[in-house]
Amino acid sequence: MNVEESLEQSTSDASLAHALEVSRKIEEKIAVDPSEFRVLTGDRPTGNLHLGHYFGSLKNRVDLQKKGVETWLVIADFQVIADRDGTGPVRERVRSLATDYLAVGLDPEESVIFPHSAITGLNELMLPFLSLVTDSELRRNPTVKAEHEATEGRPLSGLLLTYPVHQAADILFCKANLVPVGKDQLPHLEQARVIADRFDKRYGRPEGHKTPVFPRPQALLSEAVSILGLDGAKMSKSRGNTIDIGMSADETAKRVKKAVTDSERFITYDPENRPEVSNLVLLAALAQERDPRAVAEEIGNGGSGTLKKMVTESINEMFAPIREKRAELVQDMGYIDGIIRNGIERANERADQTLREVLEAMNMVY
Repeated sequence: MNVEESLEQSTSDASLAHALEVSRKIEEKIAVDPSEFRVLTGDRPTGNLHLGHYFGSLKNRVDLQKKGVETWLVIADFQVIADRDGTGPVRERVRSLATDYLAVGLDPEESVIFPHSAITGLNELMLPFLSLVTDSELRRNPTVKAEHEATEGRPLSGLLLTYPVHQAADILFCKANLVPVGKDQLPHLEQARVIADRFDKRYGRPEGHKTPVFPRPQALLSEAVSILGLDGAKMSKSRGNTIDIGMSADETAKRVKKAVTDSERFITYDPENRPEVSNLVLLAALAQERDPRAVAEEIGNGGSGTLKKMVTESINEMFAPIREKRAELVQDMGYIDGIIRNGIERANERADQTLREVLEAMNMVY
């Protein structure tokens, strides 16, 4: 590691330490007064939600809502075309995501669920926001950099290049001040804070307003562990190595049966040296809300067969009530569509109000 890389790593470590401390204090405040916070989170409708989504974010969203935190859930349908040549079955996937949200326990009376393509004011915020960022800043964004490298020379679409700005619009249009993220997503949130600060500095505030138009959103860092796919690679919808929330018990059993293990019979939890076996142990432990080492010790000399049997039974038991509720919900897609339409209406009301404040601050009300 050279001096420049060392300094960059030190800065990154310091930023993470600060974010963890801020996140800890936010957790304490939520316990005292959750009404201080408004959460914005969501997903791209590119496929079915799976175990990784459940343990990585969905479960935490339900917990936050139960604590009384106002929750806004964006289904980022415009981002489907950021790196693809078409929309695919996007409408069906939007409905599927909304169904999963309700099935895992998110309350439609307490949550605002909406696709951002339907929120005119949100998308109009992109124009003033783009005036506040530079081309080089966008290209330094980790997601943009990673996608650019993955294209192997294919030019970035303008939408992908400005993805961090669109994400900032998703967060700021409803004046969310809390975003649950993993540490790899901290740069996106920092971009939203930069935009909020620069807007206030450059354009000011509507006449009579003492506070900035946009709050500075903070990160609520997720403590979710990293879960691999059943083949030992990164969990991905496109690889078919996931267990979807909406799968049947039999489909789950078939997926787990094909999961990669190793030749050693005695089961241990050793993520560094036995990643595939340890990943299955972790899945069983998360489903049972137990320590993975205790799960591995219980299986012991039972081998991969016993391990896979436990994983299958644990996941199916955990998902049983969720899948039952989901099966009921898909019988009435009119209800799901109504939830989405209600979310669109509420989000548009919020976006229109925010946009009015933005235009007043910019002296563009005619």
